[in-house]
Amino acid sequence: MAVRAVIIGVSGRMGGSLVQALRQRADFDLAAAIAPAASPAIGRDAGELAGGGPLGVRVSADLPAALAAADVVIDFSHPRAAAAHLAACRAAGTPLLIGTTGLEATLEGPLEEAARHIALLVAPNTSLGITLLLELVRSAARALPEEFDIEILETHHRLKRDAPSGTALALGRAAGEGRGLDAEAALAAAAAARTGLRPAGQIGFGVLRGGDVVGEHEVRFLGAGEQLVLGHRATDRAVFARGALTAALWLAQQPPGRYGMRDLLF
Repeated sequence: MAVRAVIIGVSGRMGGSLVQALRQRADFDLAAAIAPAASPAIGRDAGELAGGGPLGVRVSADLPAALAAADVVIDFSHPRAAAAHLAACRAAGTPLLIGTTGLEATLEGPLEEAARHIALLVAPNTSLGITLLLELVRSAARALPEEFDIEILETHHRLKRDAPSGTALALGRAAGEGRGLDAEAALAAAAAARTGLRPAGQIGFGVLRGGDVVGEHEVRFLGAGEQLVLGHRATDRAVFARGALTAALWLAQQPPGRYGMRDLLF
């Protein structure tokens, strides 16, 4: 039986990619397509909105009603709406995948609470390649001596809201875990450009924005006389949609708990 999926943020770039990817799979049905109440997408056919033929699913703003016929929810909308979407899924007992980046730190408590009642997966990046890269970065940071400086560089299109990206921050956390740093220490340099001498052991971040770049991430381990470079380049937004659907299909079968993309691979 096909998994009935609700897509939140269907009027956005990722929402459209998800609809396009979902219609190519026999193991999914689009149960509902959700957009903000003020969106001009309300009432339109979700398939036509995504640039394809009609699917017979009209875009709505009524998430609670949509959850009555849902097996899993995929949210790629706006960080300010994440708390309301989380509460609705928690109340309905529906598994939720959040791919929205730039989530507020204050949401961590509600996320942990919701995970006691529903299967919850929060993924700053749903690419399977990035999921593997995180593990490689963690292992490299653990194996290399602290004399190797760690720099994380990321590039995205000009419309990207958050900087550094959620993926860059996840890479910073992974490197910090490998080095035995807590999350605050690992991300200390993420909030602003660094000036002056680089503090020993600090993980650095570099951000570029421009054009229509889908997403590029590079982690450099810089030692005396040598460098190790690990990276990932996405040239098609569909890789994130395909990864999200793979994760959502898996999540729909899981018991309540807090999960990550690495749980699919390891």
